[in-house]
Amino acid sequence: MAKIQIKQVRSRIGRPERQKRTLDALGLRKLNHHVVLEDTPDVMGMVNAVRHLVVVTKVNE
Repeated sequence: MAKIQIKQVRSRIGRPERQKRTLDALGLRKLNHHVVLEDTPDVMGMVNAVRHLVVVTKVNE
């Protein structure tokens, strides 16, 4: 399955609690932190909820 890299580029300070929990669920703990996850509908739904805080790139395997 395809993989994507998700990088947090905007701060979580002042954001709603729901968005903070979504960032935590994605594994993003602080600014400029990145994680590599499977490209599943569940993950993409979470990314869509915080799309203004993150940058997504495809990872070539």
